[in-house]
Amino acid sequence: MLKVLCEMGHGDEIVISDAHFPGHTFNAKVLRADGVGADALLAGFRPLLELDSYATPVIMMDAVPGDTLDPAVEAKYRAALGYGGEIERMERYAFYERAKKAYAVILSGETAKYGNIILKKGVTPIA
Repeated sequence: MLKVLCEMGHGDEIVISDAHFPGHTFNAKVLRADGVGADALLAGFRPLLELDSYATPVIMMDAVPGDTLDPAVEAKYRAALGYGGEIERMERYAFYERAKKAYAVILSGETAKYGNIILKKGVTPIA
């Protein structure tokens, strides 16, 4: 995963998906993190991945019509990322299309419904 994060350039996106996401269907570069929650991965990425400051850097899958989101999922992802900005919600099939263009997909062990998130990498600041 560290290699993938280093390979990514600004504007590249990475999907951290739930355990049921069809990652291999939509992307050739899939890493597995079975048994690890998406929030734990996000917390681990936090010091390693600068989020894009020119576009909405966090995208989550929206509920399908007639279904509902659990607000606790977004809250735990925000806390793990230390992120208080805008989160774009994307319709399920549009999210799948975006996953096809992502740099990579990480299949986590997350079991929360609609536990899929995309992060857009920004420019790493000079210290």
